[in-house]
Amino acid sequence: MTDQARRLSVAIEDSVAHLRIERPAKRNALDDATIEQIRCFFESPPDVRVAIIEGAGAHFSAGLDLSEQLERSAIDVVAHSHGWHKTFEAIEFGQFPVISVLRGACIGGGLELAAATHVRVAERSAFFALPEAQRAIFVGGGGSVRVSRLMGTSRMLEMMLTGRTYNAAEAERLSLVHYVVDDGAGLAFARELAGKIAANSAWANFAVLHALPRIAGMSSGDGLFTESVVAALMQTSPEARERISAFLTRKKGIA
Repeated sequence: MTDQARRLSVAIEDSVAHLRIERPAKRNALDDATIEQIRCFFESPPDVRVAIIEGAGAHFSAGLDLSEQLERSAIDVVAHSHGWHKTFEAIEFGQFPVISVLRGACIGGGLELAAATHVRVAERSAFFALPEAQRAIFVGGGGSVRVSRLMGTSRMLEMMLTGRTYNAAEAERLSLVHYVVDDGAGLAFARELAGKIAANSAWANFAVLHALPRIAGMSSGDGLFTESVVAALMQTSPEARERISAFLTRKKGIA
């Protein structure tokens, strides 16, 4: 792949993949090639325990690259939207947790991408908006599901109608992000979190990623039953027995 065609760079260190969107001149707008390269990574990932994704330069992502949209028919837009859904589902329900580092613009499709990640770290420069209504379009990358679940449908509705922009501190209060750190500190903080997550059982991380969101969409009875089955599978695994025994041994030694 030529440098001109490259939209995503990947580096791996200590079982952590570091992904970076490489379109800083366009504020990392998400064109078809970028989405395809993100999808290919998460559908056929390397052997890592955690991934971190950020944008090159001053911005995470300004969202959908509108320059590709003018000639699409309605059925083309549906297919395009499904492609984004497939990509972001590969992140949300993938093999390992994903941390996003957000700075500058996290707008439209950029926010939809961030919402598909599991831990979101915002630098103070980050700002969040859904300007689709001002462009006479609608969210198409899963935002009506993921973003509305994070901040609430009413908040998202008002955000889209008015074009309101939230800063990092406001985004944390609205549950759009988990952490706010100083500008320039996001990647180091994300790497620290990645180290903690990577130290967990890979099977436990996988179960958390896949079971919790599905339980949240179930009735109480179905959710409780599913929880008990997942707990049984986890707690009877050889790794769980080994880790529990080690914990009890350490505790006994301290006592």
